[in-house]
Amino acid sequence: MVKVGIVGATGYGGNELVRLLLNHQEAKIVWLSSRSYAKEQFSDIYGSYFNIVDDELISDNLEDYLDQVDVVFFATPHGVASKMITKEMLEKVKVIDLSADYRLDDQETYEQWYQCGHPSWNMMENAVFGLCEINRDQIKDARLLANPGCYPTCSSLSLYPLVKAGLIETDTIIIDALSGTSGAGRSAKIPNLFCEVNESVKAYGIANHRHTPEIEMILNGASGEKFNVTFTPHLIPINRGILTTSYATLKEGITQEDVARAYKMYDDEKFLRVLKDGVYPEIRNVRCSNYIDINFKIDPRCNRIIVVGAMDNLVKGAAGQAIQNMNIMYGLEESMGIDQAPNSL
Repeated sequence: MVKVGIVGATGYGGNELVRLLLNHQEAKIVWLSSRSYAKEQFSDIYGSYFNIVDDELISDNLEDYLDQVDVVFFATPHGVASKMITKEMLEKVKVIDLSADYRLDDQETYEQWYQCGHPSWNMMENAVFGLCEINRDQIKDARLLANPGCYPTCSSLSLYPLVKAGLIETDTIIIDALSGTSGAGRSAKIPNLFCEVNESVKAYGIANHRHTPEIEMILNGASGEKFNVTFTPHLIPINRGILTTSYATLKEGITQEDVARAYKMYDDEKFLRVLKDGVYPEIRNVRCSNYIDINFKIDPRCNRIIVVGAMDNLVKGAAGQAIQNMNIMYGLEESMGIDQAPNSL
């Protein structure tokens, strides 16, 4: 039995970790931590857990609690884990960080895009980027696991087979992404209030969204090339879910059959579903699940390909992928605890 602690348990990602881990056959939640709600009961924060998870939340002073667990999930904003994780901590427990603190492979890039210093860049030598379907071999032995971001997971895995097979001009990639409001976190922000979001759609982070270098890092790793993508996210008035629509120019002579053959690399991937011809992903068909739905369409008029991906940002984009990583790290069945059908209603 893997004993689990969760830091930042009262955020949306932390809440989703609790929901999923309660049904995990080989994991047990030992403690939940929250800086904002220390000493309150978890079920007082999320009433749906009344008589299910009534644990008192501990503070984020973790030294007294590390000996009780095997793995600690950090479901915290960027800049928190990098101040708390130490080599001494990693000697006691494995850590899965859901923030961006250990995702990027270049300190200057991190500080440029996140507009802050990194207090423990020396810890990067211990970090493994946890894109499950791509980095399984490295994940197995990780003690510090950087869980990928939601937008990079959906958009990069949608495009990865095309880039890996060398079918597209990599400097032509444009990604438009739509996300529900839970992607912005649970803290109170005026732009995320109901009256600000409802009955509207808006682009944000134009040409400077922090997930851009992460997407580029993943795709660069697939191609061996270095290139830039144009990435524009949009906020839509739903609670959860991401839809990405990506565009790229095909190399000369590439056919429908070539593209279909490239996506065969996902045939044995449980959570990556390449849909039937002419059927395109919808957020409702992946909601509350760890699945990503993917499909493509070639536009012969301009020799471009359009790739659509859909994913739940709180599951495959956060807590579900984090648990999938934990399963790989502990040699468990990869789908354990997250093998749930989508809730389309």
